[in-house]
Amino acid sequence: MNLLIIPGLLLSLLVAGAVAYLITARRYNSANSVATSYDEWTQDGILEFYWGEHIHLGHYGSPARPKDFRQAKYDFVHEMVRWGGLDRCPPGATLLDVGCGIGGSSRVLAKDYGFEVTAVTISPGQVARASALTPAGMSAKFMVDDAMALSFPDASFDVVWSLEAGPHMPDKAVFARELLRVLKPGGRLVVGDWNQRDDRYQPLNFWEKPVMQQLLDQWSHPKFSSIEGFSELLEATGMTRCRVETADWSQETLPSWLDSIWQGIIRPQGLVKFGFSGFIKSVREVPTLLLMRLAFGSGLCRFGMFKAVRASDAASALGHR
Repeated sequence: MNLLIIPGLLLSLLVAGAVAYLITARRYNSANSVATSYDEWTQDGILEFYWGEHIHLGHYGSPARPKDFRQAKYDFVHEMVRWGGLDRCPPGATLLDVGCGIGGSSRVLAKDYGFEVTAVTISPGQVARASALTPAGMSAKFMVDDAMALSFPDASFDVVWSLEAGPHMPDKAVFARELLRVLKPGGRLVVGDWNQRDDRYQPLNFWEKPVMQQLLDQWSHPKFSSIEGFSELLEATGMTRCRVETADWSQETLPSWLDSIWQGIIRPQGLVKFGFSGFIKSVREVPTLLLMRLAFGSGLCRFGMFKAVRASDAASALGHR
C-alpha cells in the first residue's frame, strides 16, 4: 500500500467514526445494557473478526516492541499466568474466569495449564459463541452469571481470574467481595483491568474530565476504579492474606490501541463481509480507541494488575460480607 494513502484513510475513518460516535453513545444504564452490547457484537461477529478470540489487550513486552496483534493477546494470557504464579498450580485445579468474553483466555488456561475452567459472562450471546469455539472434551464450560452476585457457594475455586471486566461493575466494593468470596482459603486471585489515575491525589483537570466521561459513555462503563482504590477494596474485605500486590502494565499494553485501528486497514475484506452498516459500526470505535490511546499514554488511565491470596481464616473473613 502506498504510504501516502494511509494518512488519508486514517482521516476518512476518523471523520466517519466521529459522526457515528457522537450520535450513538452507549451510556451505562444497567447490567442489561452491557449484556445487550456484547450480544450485538457477538452476533454480528465484527469484534471477533478484527480482534480474534481474545477480546482484551495484548502484551508487547517490556519494553514494548512490535508484535502481531493477535499473538500479543495470547502472550498477555501467558504473562498474566506467570505474574500471578498460576503456572505453579497443579493440573486439575479449579478456576473461575469472571467476564470471559468468548472464551479465549479460558481455552488457553484449560489447554496449556490444565485448569478445570468455569467461565461466566453477563452475555448469553458470548456464552453460546464461547461454547461453539471450545473443542469437545476441553475442560472449559461457560455460563451466564452476574459478577455482582455470583451464583457459586463460598470457597468454590482454587483460582479466580478476571480480565478487563471491572470497568463494567457499578459497585467495585461488591465486585471485590464476590471475587474473593468464591475463592478457597489459600487460593489465588489474579485480575487485570483498565483503571484511571487515582484522582484523590491528582484530580482530573479540565480536559481529562470530558475525555473520561466519553470513555465511560461509549463503552457502557459506569465508572473506572484506580489501581490504588481497587487494591484497597480487596484488602477491605478482610479476605486477603497480607497485602494485595499490584503492577502497572500500561506500557506493555499501550500498542494495542493503535494496532486495533490498524486491523481495519490491513483487513479490508471486512468491508465486504459486514457491509456498509458493519463499516459504520466499526469506524465509530475509532475516536474512542484514539481517546483510549491518549488516556493510557498520558497517564490518565492505567492498566492495573492485581494478585492476592485468600486468607485461610474463612470464618472471620466472611464476616465482612
